[in-house]
Amino acid sequence: MDARGQQAAAGGFDWENQLVDGLWVYPLDLVWDGLRGAFAALVADFARSVGGFPRIGAMGVSAMMHGYLVLDAAGEQLAEFRTWRNTVTHQAAEILTRAFDFNIPQRWSIAHLYRAMAGGEEHIGKISQMTTLAGYVHFKLTGERVLGIGDASGMFPIDFATGDYDKKMSNIFDNFTAGFGADWQILDILPKVLPAGANGGKLTPEGARLLDPTGALPAGIDFCPPEGDAGTGMVATNSILAEQGNISAGTSIFAMLVLEKSLSRLYPEIDMVMTPAGLPAAMVHCNNCAADLDAWAQIFGESLELFGADIDKTMIYQKLFEIALEGEADCGEIFSCNYLSGEHITGFEAGRPLFLRSPKSRFTLANFMRSLIFSAIATLKIGMDILAEGEGIKPAKILGHGGFFKTPAAGQKLMAAALETPVAVMDSAGEGGAWGIALLAAYRANGGGQGLPEFLARNIFADAAISTIRPDAADIAGFAKYLRGYKKLLNVERAAVGEFYV
Repeated sequence: MDARGQQAAAGGFDWENQLVDGLWVYPLDLVWDGLRGAFAALVADFARSVGGFPRIGAMGVSAMMHGYLVLDAAGEQLAEFRTWRNTVTHQAAEILTRAFDFNIPQRWSIAHLYRAMAGGEEHIGKISQMTTLAGYVHFKLTGERVLGIGDASGMFPIDFATGDYDKKMSNIFDNFTAGFGADWQILDILPKVLPAGANGGKLTPEGARLLDPTGALPAGIDFCPPEGDAGTGMVATNSILAEQGNISAGTSIFAMLVLEKSLSRLYPEIDMVMTPAGLPAAMVHCNNCAADLDAWAQIFGESLELFGADIDKTMIYQKLFEIALEGEADCGEIFSCNYLSGEHITGFEAGRPLFLRSPKSRFTLANFMRSLIFSAIATLKIGMDILAEGEGIKPAKILGHGGFFKTPAAGQKLMAAALETPVAVMDSAGEGGAWGIALLAAYRANGGGQGLPEFLARNIFADAAISTIRPDAADIAGFAKYLRGYKKLLNVERAAVGEFYV
């Protein structure tokens, strides 16, 4: 993108977690295949739209937060990369939450590490660094062991006063694990925490070849600190100041509500993390969102191919989202559970996608699609209700971004009904974290001493077109009825998880 945040070119690569031996993993070889493919596609797109090879002022890396990724002293992977989708760390998360008096979600890196240490996994003594996917890629490209404050806050708790890892909790962890065979302490293996705009290092010659085997990409390009998808989502929606909120909806779905101070008490369902600008944020994170929608869209695409139709995937999504708006407000008493994996907010360690209807249900395509979309939102609503009822936190407006909002109005209208809150999107709503990290790279290159909020307000969002949809009363009532049935459906889901193995 240019200095004003306007997209010049884009490249992509589709990916998905893989369930292997009971763990959701993501092979790092595929990371590099994907990055090289995406970069090559970006360069080709730039050549078509602008001409030549892009001159890059700064770069950044964003990726899924959390999970377990540990490296040895040579920078080599010690165990499979266990992604945020895993819910096998229940006991470890509970132990650490009690010890810290601070909620440690199951997907956080420190919970995965404690589980591996308590389980006596043989690689523990060889760990030289633990990082996130963004931190790993950044390390390979620059040689720097650093992480943006937002991503770091999903690894280990951050002291809101210092903007660094909480030393009291790090001491507790080291004492807890003293007999587990490690000759390091936790702060030795965590990446250095950096705020937005800090120097994240430069692209090395080795990193340039990793990203672009053609040799056209020069070394020496500045990098901003790597950030997780939550932080880049806040930047992409200009939602980094207190009392602002945003929703990122794609493979997973989460809401970020920026706070002036910490919550009054611990909520096991709610994460406390940091914004890239260093403010505390309450995070309602759900492991499952669009994966089941993706599967059904694939089936519809295959059906069309059977009849000789070659319809673009984007168009299939658009039409399916649009037809959902024609469905009955309560989905015609059709219910769906989108749990491909476990879901901590509702207490599931595994998932089985379900679809349920009765002989009296109105089984139409419009009701079917509306049910799938409501299912993708339902668990988020359950988590948001915890904040509203326990802390009185209900944002006046939510900014939405991610693939869920690519179809104009559809996802936005249904999200507004579910949350009973106006939902706003910008023209860039479908771009998600990639655009957010590009903005952070632009801030690194062109910030000029401004704070991040000022830079975004003046340079990027001053003339941004924003569309806001207010919730419709009938849609609100329809979703509320659907949610009551959805909560009952979770009893069926619990039985399916216990009895049906794949």
